[in-house]
Amino acid sequence: MDTIDKLKILSEDSRYDLACACGTARDEHRKRGPEGKWLYPVALPQGGSTVLLKTLLSNACTNDCRYCPLRSETNVARCTLRPEEVARTFMEYYQRKKVFGLFLSSAVVNNADYTMNKINTVARLLRYQHRFKGYIHLKIIPGASDAAVEDAISLATAVSLNIETPGRKHFAALSSTKDYDRDIIQPLKLMGKLTGAGTKFSRVKCTTQFIVGASEETDAEIIQYVFGLYKRLNFKRVYFSAYQKGLGHADIPGERKFLSHPHELFIREHRLYQADFLIRKYGFQKEDIMLDKNGNLRIDKDPKEIWADGHPEFFPVRINTSDREELLRVPGIGPETVTRILKTRRERKIGSLQALGIKGKRLEKIEGYAIYE
Repeated sequence: MDTIDKLKILSEDSRYDLACACGTARDEHRKRGPEGKWLYPVALPQGGSTVLLKTLLSNACTNDCRYCPLRSETNVARCTLRPEEVARTFMEYYQRKKVFGLFLSSAVVNNADYTMNKINTVARLLRYQHRFKGYIHLKIIPGASDAAVEDAISLATAVSLNIETPGRKHFAALSSTKDYDRDIIQPLKLMGKLTGAGTKFSRVKCTTQFIVGASEETDAEIIQYVFGLYKRLNFKRVYFSAYQKGLGHADIPGERKFLSHPHELFIREHRLYQADFLIRKYGFQKEDIMLDKNGNLRIDKDPKEIWADGHPEFFPVRINTSDREELLRVPGIGPETVTRILKTRRERKIGSLQALGIKGKRLEKIEGYAIYE
């Protein structure tokens, strides 16, 4: 196959990895560009958005991850791009202003460090041969050596390694070729250490991803790990990917037996993103994320509203006098709305949130927990 034929396959197969910025609004969804490549929207600090070219270097994997359609024993079309092909093709798109940056991942070819060498070579070619100074997100391969991890971080704008599950017990049900502590936790800790505040790589962002529902993990276990990733390891984002039955083995033990319908697994993924947002943006602590008796988020209601209903003594919140942290606890009010409220309050008393453009069911929800006096 030529480069474009391989890129069509490898760009398509990269869709299983979510550990890069990806929006939720209609105009933020990924789009299939020329030659079959996937383009992922990314918000720019100064406003607006642009796109990443996202692809695998190879889909020829030696691992047996049971949730993954690219695992070693599956019958799929396999191919591998040479580092020079990736670098040259990316620069062609970049010079035509079709893409802003690169997200590069790979299946495990031969072994972790062999694959990391190929990934890092792409970044090195872009940085030093093509003089590219823009955005590069590199995947850290499970089991990569400390030297390979540090090399990737020195070349990248962002790096990611999928944690996959919360804990060794759940991980063991999904793979027999990887060791959780050695191949996942150790490099995650190193990534956090190398990119911590005050380090020479503090500008590099670290992200990770859970495969949700492929094992018997509870939401409580996932949330416990999420707090550790943010608070102790300095990670910037945690992503959640609902396990899609049929992509991996259909007989994975414990495939979220309490979920009665496959659609509920995607709602569970959504609830985890809501809980993650409360942790990152609203200052919620572990005890603020309220779970059912089985240690799971409720499918029928968002976790912020559940907290509010469980703390009637906290309400009503006063729109005109309450501080930022109190306002953020009101269902229907987010960080942007709080900023508008605080700004408006400095100029005048707020008589109704309708004046701030809030209306309909959202306004009704807010006014169920807030007053204007």
